Amino acid sequence: MAFLHDALIAERDELANERREDEAKDMVVEMKKRVESDSNLGFPSSWPRSPSHHHTGSPSMITKDVLDFLPVIMLTGILVAVTAFMGYVFKPRNYHSLRSVAILVLGDIGRSPRMMYHAQSFAENGFVTDVVGYGGSDLTPALERLPRVKARYLSEPPTILRYLPFVIAAPIKIIHQIVSILLVLLVDIEKPPEFIVVQNPPSIPSLALVQLVGRIRGSKVIIDWHNLGYSILALKLGEKHLFVRIYKWFEATFGYSAYAHLFVTRAMRDHLVKEWDLQGHKVVLHDRPPQHFHRSSAQEAHELFQKLKPMIAVNKGLRGFLPPHTPPYSTPFTQITSAKTGNSPVTTSNLQDPRAVIAHSAPNPTALPNYSEIRSPTHRPDRPAILVSSTSWTPDEDFSILLQALAIYELRAQELSRPGSEGTLPKLLAIVTGKGPLKQKYMEEVNEMQKSWDWVRCISLWLEAEDYPVLLGAADLGVSLHSSSSGLDLPMKIVDMFGCGLPVCALNFKCLDELVKHGKNGVIFHDAGELAEQLEDLFKGFPSSQKLSALSLSLSKTAKRPLTPTNLHASSTRRNAQTRGDEWAWSSWEDNWGRVVRPLILRDVNL
Repeated sequence: MAFLHDALIAERDELANERREDEAKDMVVEMKKRVESDSNLGFPSSWPRSPSHHHTGSPSMITKDVLDFLPVIMLTGILVAVTAFMGYVFKPRNYHSLRSVAILVLGDIGRSPRMMYHAQSFAENGFVTDVVGYGGSDLTPALERLPRVKARYLSEPPTILRYLPFVIAAPIKIIHQIVSILLVLLVDIEKPPEFIVVQNPPSIPSLALVQLVGRIRGSKVIIDWHNLGYSILALKLGEKHLFVRIYKWFEATFGYSAYAHLFVTRAMRDHLVKEWDLQGHKVVLHDRPPQHFHRSSAQEAHELFQKLKPMIAVNKGLRGFLPPHTPPYSTPFTQITSAKTGNSPVTTSNLQDPRAVIAHSAPNPTALPNYSEIRSPTHRPDRPAILVSSTSWTPDEDFSILLQALAIYELRAQELSRPGSEGTLPKLLAIVTGKGPLKQKYMEEVNEMQKSWDWVRCISLWLEAEDYPVLLGAADLGVSLHSSSSGLDLPMKIVDMFGCGLPVCALNFKCLDELVKHGKNGVIFHDAGELAEQLEDLFKGFPSSQKLSALSLSLSKTAKRPLTPTNLHASSTRRNAQTRGDEWAWSSWEDNWGRVVRPLILRDVNL
């Protein structure tokens, strides 16, 4: 029995071994089938089929295997990196610094008054304010005095780019701008700002960058629409040019969505909302001058022209044109008169000590002057009329219109100066401020033309920030040549002139009626001939021109008033009337900004 039991156990073990061998053979067959199917799925034919193949292959075969599979590895790595980056970018951020703002100006900060006004308003409302842009011109004194404001200047593009072809220089310049802007917005400004305000145009690359930084740092983006960037480029290249179409796509894509959109005109808001369906708060913030802009007194004008004397004296064309004057008692436009001699200018013979009227000069204690004999400065009756035009010297401001009008004025002044003519015209000094690419070209043309002129002179001045409003307030008439590339923006220069009580002759274009009301605060012209007629009409009888005085009086009646609880309702009524076009209303930048922007940025504050 024991022998039979052992035989049965041996037979069972043998059958079990046979089953294991059969299963192993089946597994080998299945593996071969899978390898063959792998080849059909597109794996390289050199992919190792078995351990023996892998270990016995030559080095060249191994290298070839790696090279064949390298694109797959690289593509996978790129996809992983992009996925991780996008996840980081679109991850919500809630740790930004409250009550802080970064204001991006892709240009000279000092030549961007609206953005400087934004910075001042933010700072005065308790915001830590970083202004990012290029240097060059000085900031306004009011902005420099604010402790919460810090200017962060971008590095200038390499000078060598000026000598390279546009197709090479442009991409390099954009890359340089991208790196500079990101370094400031992501690194230099340590705490993420609550808001990022960006000026548009230019659109490339600033719009895309602020959208990216806003995502990364959790900041709310505010786009301040001054104009349409693609329309400016179209002036040079044409509307159908490929670059213009690319620029328009870029501007529409990255300007589509923001926390808030600010527009300089109602026409621009309506156009962009209709064409691009902008998302976010959409409000109109008309340009307005700051509160310190005003009509200059004779004393302020006297001090300004004393300061500008060296700049005026070097202009050979003005020699013999301006009336004689004796500094510091008189300028070509103002004079200090003596009580003893009536309206005669003060001279050294009128005073016991002439040093008494010179600023910062201590009087001689042994020869004290009689201050009762000296009057305050007054405007000279024989002064030339002052016309001021501020221009950027770019194609969207045709300076030739003003030149032609001045030439016509010269001819009319000569005709009226002849015996028997009715009425007279004053001498006219046109002062042009600003910088730009076409300045040298036009000023050379001016200098050639005025060699034969007796009644008109045109000079170019570059003023310090604090002197510019004083000049506007001391002038008699302003001229705007702005034509708008888009037909949707308004010139800041007219706003400044109105703020200083200066009537304006403005070149007509679409939506100008949002600012200039013909016959109320200025007049509108269409060409050089019409401008020349307006100059003659307004300056006839100067310095007692009735029509010019009427325009100035209209401006003074709409004097700026700060927004207070007592006039809040009246201000709202004026604003509604302005929207309907029933009347022309005016306010300061502070008043306007407080009504429009402040509720957007202080939504958590009980206003």
